[in-house]
Amino acid sequence: MQTVATTEGGAAVETAGSAGAVKAPTPKDRRGANKAKKMASGIDYNKKHGYKLFALVAPFLIMVVLFSYLPLFGWIYAFFDYQPPLPLSECDFVGLQWFKLLVTNPAQLQTIGQVLINTFAMSGLNILTSFIPVIFAIALNEIRAKWFKNLVQTLTTLPNFISWVLVYSIAFAMFSSSGMVNELLQNLHLISSPIKFLDSGDHTWLKMLLWSMWKGVGWGSIMYLAGIAGIDPELYEAAQVDGANRFQQIIHVTIPQLLPTYFVLLMLSISNFLNNGMDQYYVFQNSFNQKWIQVLDLYVYNVGLGQSSLSLGTAISMLKSLVSVALLFIVNSLSKRLRGVGIV
Repeated sequence: MQTVATTEGGAAVETAGSAGAVKAPTPKDRRGANKAKKMASGIDYNKKHGYKLFALVAPFLIMVVLFSYLPLFGWIYAFFDYQPPLPLSECDFVGLQWFKLLVTNPAQLQTIGQVLINTFAMSGLNILTSFIPVIFAIALNEIRAKWFKNLVQTLTTLPNFISWVLVYSIAFAMFSSSGMVNELLQNLHLISSPIKFLDSGDHTWLKMLLWSMWKGVGWGSIMYLAGIAGIDPELYEAAQVDGANRFQQIIHVTIPQLLPTYFVLLMLSISNFLNNGMDQYYVFQNSFNQKWIQVLDLYVYNVGLGQSSLSLGTAISMLKSLVSVALLFIVNSLSKRLRGVGIV
């Protein structure tokens, strides 16, 4: 007959009453006993575990400080009349002069107004089409041929790793006045003169949206594919038992399960409403479309480096950053009120 005895450290061992044999404690039992002894002596295990977790995230915190917060020291240039290559100590302190220039100069106000219209239009179109990666991910997930699914996913994800310089090279080779598309249309006698796809200001916003979607829709769908993979299969089984077909399963199971992920990404997009980036617009800009393609980031670059007015460019960039932070908190507050969940 076997009985259970407890050692001094709290580990349970089995003893055989008749034979007198004692089963040796396992490593798990020894760890438990040691932990009980140390906890009894007053060692705070939660605090020790917290130190280990902090040590893991410390390198990333250092990177965030170095690359995100330390550059904010450059905002000081917005309060000086900086003239390169002079050091900042030899430049005149002008206070809020550059900020006043932004709101008092009529020509500057008109230019910034057009830039903001372009920025809002580009960002608005991106937000309005933010559901397309969701639809693409769902459609990709419904493909049953694994080799074809992998092929489509690879071909649609690869453009994300191509720089915008190479994207423009592709666009120029295909859509310039002497490009492949114009040559083909002329050989087919569909047009008599080349169509100006690139060197024209017509439909600039739509063109930029299409190029952005071509480059990013495959990459944007990866997170939704991961979300679909994490959906409980029992939900689909329950829907099948209730007689739901594949389309009804998508409507009543897949889409509702993806909505939390979609709303988080949508809030981040809204908070970055003024941050369009400049790579795409910089390579596609020319004298014909500059009025419609110049977004805020590109305008800051053109003012700071193109016009050698680094102080004014810094002032504009500073205001943009402050507005973006304000948008983040506004969107987060609305999310908490409407959905009960925020991102901050």
